[in-house]
Order: sequence, then C-alpha cells, then structure tokens
Amino acid sequence: MISFYPGPSKIYASVEDSLQKAFQSGILEMNHRSEPFMVLLEETIGLLHQKLNIPLNYHICFTSSATECWEIIAQSLVKEASHHFFNGAFGQKWFQYSALIKKATASEFDLEKNVLSVNEIPKANVYCFTQNETSNGTQVSMQDLWQIKGQLPANSLLAIDATSSMAGIDIEWHLADIWFASVQKCFGLPAGMGIMVYSEKAYQQAKIIDDKRFYNSLLFVHDNFKKFQTPYTPNVLGIFLLNDLLKKLENSSQISEKIQKRAEKLYAFFEAETPLNLLIKNKAVRSETVLAFQSENVTAIKKKAKDAGIILGNGYGDLKDISFRIANFPAILDEDFEQLIQFFVKVSS
Repeated sequence: MISFYPGPSKIYASVEDSLQKAFQSGILEMNHRSEPFMVLLEETIGLLHQKLNIPLNYHICFTSSATECWEIIAQSLVKEASHHFFNGAFGQKWFQYSALIKKATASEFDLEKNVLSVNEIPKANVYCFTQNETSNGTQVSMQDLWQIKGQLPANSLLAIDATSSMAGIDIEWHLADIWFASVQKCFGLPAGMGIMVYSEKAYQQAKIIDDKRFYNSLLFVHDNFKKFQTPYTPNVLGIFLLNDLLKKLENSSQISEKIQKRAEKLYAFFEAETPLNLLIKNKAVRSETVLAFQSENVTAIKKKAKDAGIILGNGYGDLKDISFRIANFPAILDEDFEQLIQFFVKVSS
C-alpha cells in the first residue's frame, strides 16, 4: 500500500535501516543525562540548523508533539492574551486549547481569501497563525507572513504552526519568533516527537513572564537544552532517527523546490485531466504539501483507491464527509505519484 495520508504519512525508506542502527548503537538504553545522549542531541540540533537553514540565533528544542508546543506557548509566552487567525480545524483547535490556559481571542477568515483580508488586529502578546492548514489544504505564504509581521505591534511575538510544511518547504525563519511542527509529516518519520524553533526575543519574553510552575516551562526546557539535556526523558529513538535522516537529506531549499514543482504538476493534472473538484479554488492560497478535494463520492473514491493499493487521506472536521486529501510530502516518491496519477486517469475515463 502507498499512503498519501497527510500525517502520519509515508516514512522515508531509510528509516528501516536507522531503526536497526539505533538498536545496535546502545543509545536506546542510555540515560538522557549521559554523554552519548548529549553528543547525539547536540549533533541533531546542529544538523537542523544546517539542513533547514535555521539561523544560529534561533533556539531549538524537542517536545512530545506540536500540540505540546501550543501548551508551552500559552503558559510561557502569553502574558495577557494571544490572538489567533485561522481558517480551518487545526487553527481553531489551537485557539480553543490556548483559551483553556490564558485569555485568547480569534479572527476567522475565509478559505478562499488571503489572511491579509483580516482588517482588525486586536491587542495581544502573541499572534498565532497556522502556516499550512492540514484540514483544508490552504497555506499562508512567506510573502504574506512578511506583510503580516509589518502590521503587528513591535513588542509582540509571532507564532507559526508549520506542522504540515516544516522540512517540506523553505521557511524564512526571521519572519516569526516561534515555529513548530511534528515529525510524522514532511520529516517522514514515525509519529511521537515535536520540534520547536524560537527566537531570542521569545526566550526573553519567557524570562519576563518567569512562569516555572510547569515541567515544560520554556525556561526549564531552554536551560536543559543549553546543556544538551532534556527536562524529562525524551523520545531518544525519535531523536536518533531524525539525526540519521538529516545526515542523508538534501538542504531544505532543494527539497522545497522539488515539492513546489510537484505540487504544480499535480494541481495541473487534477484540474485538466479529472472531473474532481479541488476544494480550494484560489491558487494563491493552495497548500503545496496537502491537496484537498471535494466530492459527493468520497467513500467510493477512497475504496477504489484502497483496492488499487493506495491510501487517500480522509477529510477532516466539518469537511470529513465531503472531502479527501493527498499529501505531497518529501518521503513520498515520484514513482508513487505516477501510480496515483494512473489510478485517477483510469477511474476518470
């Protein structure tokens, strides 16, 4: 079966060998305060800076998931309130989760419209955007983020959920103070670990708030990672697999170029050669890594695909029964997409 599910999705084939290597290395049985683990963590952080072009003045830590990053941001970086701009289920969930911890407000914008159509920016400490909305196949471009950043108060922070785009598209890190993702999507790894990238400005904000009541306080996390340790026993296997994968991957700029070209090819094919309706009509806001389709025959399409050895992604949230999704993640091979295209040619004829 070939999985085009948008997370957890297909993992890199090399992970099979990396799993064996991890077992044989003995690292899985070592204390997370031990020197071998600290060496592994330091090297992995260095590889992330190198392969994803993350500026050296941005800090990196690992969490259990992107969802934990929502919690860390609300607890450690929001003094008075956060404000969330969203157009889909995951952005809305981030807002709802944050509101359980601190005051949070939100602005919802239309699927087909650019986020810049939001006219009013309320006062907040942290402004939150979902760069790639997995539920509906939309994205906020780097150019849009540049314009958004210019509209925000100078002393505020900008936080970006890049769960379905980090390691798949080229990120302009300086446009935001906090970026985060999980590894089961564009990183092409098994689920179970999140990555959080944050600026010195964000760290200084955490110091001002000075909330150390939680085991995952950003101050506590930061102090441990500065020593190449972790505040709690981490996903050592996940870190090892990420380390081993990064050594083999191209630079994110090269990966991004391939993903973009493939997205253009896929969108052109589905529009010209099939009767399927793309969920998002506005090309300017379509995701490069998650394609979404609207159909009255979702169940039948997914069944035919499964019979052909292809797993399509379910719709999500309010769109569950009327849509399906296709991941365009780096670990999915061009040959896999050729098989997908041939399947849709056959069922469309």
